Amino acid sequence: MSINPSSFTIANIDVDIVRKDIKNMHLAVYPPHGRVRLAAPNKTDFEVLRLFAISKLPWLKKNIKSFENQARETVRDYVSGESHFFKGNRYLLEVIYHSGHNKIVLNNKTISLYTKQSTTKENRSKTFKDWYRKQLKLQVPELINKWEKVIGVKANDWGVKQMKTKWGSCNIESKRIWLNLELAKKPTSCLEYIIVHELVHLLERNHTDKFIAHMDEFMPKWRLYRDELNSLPVVHNDWGY
Repeated sequence: MSINPSSFTIANIDVDIVRKDIKNMHLAVYPPHGRVRLAAPNKTDFEVLRLFAISKLPWLKKNIKSFENQARETVRDYVSGESHFFKGNRYLLEVIYHSGHNKIVLNNKTISLYTKQSTTKENRSKTFKDWYRKQLKLQVPELINKWEKVIGVKANDWGVKQMKTKWGSCNIESKRIWLNLELAKKPTSCLEYIIVHELVHLLERNHTDKFIAHMDEFMPKWRLYRDELNSLPVVHNDWGY
């Protein structure tokens, strides 16, 4: 074993170590699958980290179990009658065969997929992903502009991509924000929470007490939005999660 390993396992739980310029250790369990990360001061002895995690085992197991029990979206075959979500609302899919290019049309209670009868499930899935990406990119600029003014920061760039273990991320050096494509399915309040969370990282790099104080100041109900987001069904493996 190396002097400073990047991970360890306790009670069949894998724990990733992230060393930072911080004073205290922070243990966290992340959606959607219960990934465990231990943020630690740069010079903290490995055995101290391991014993700290062991002392938190009951808490770890409780939180990991909550993610394991979280509802999962059923496999999507992209056929008429399926449920699909957009901005937190449920729509029934209506597949309409035509000879033109694939397109999606959102109606009051249904979402229509226009496609050739010969298209594959993979092709229909890609059509949905492209549509979700486009819709999310239409929402984001206004929200980022709104919250930049409130928080007093400026992001240089932002993007949307599929992410396996995070709802969003922020590169502090480049001031670039990434948002999970799945957020297109979630309520706008949840999307706003993630945007605020990532913008606050431009004020405070780590999840410190100062970071939490900023979140409380700018978005007092952020914990409600976080809990709502983490309680919603997560995507099935057909999207690579």
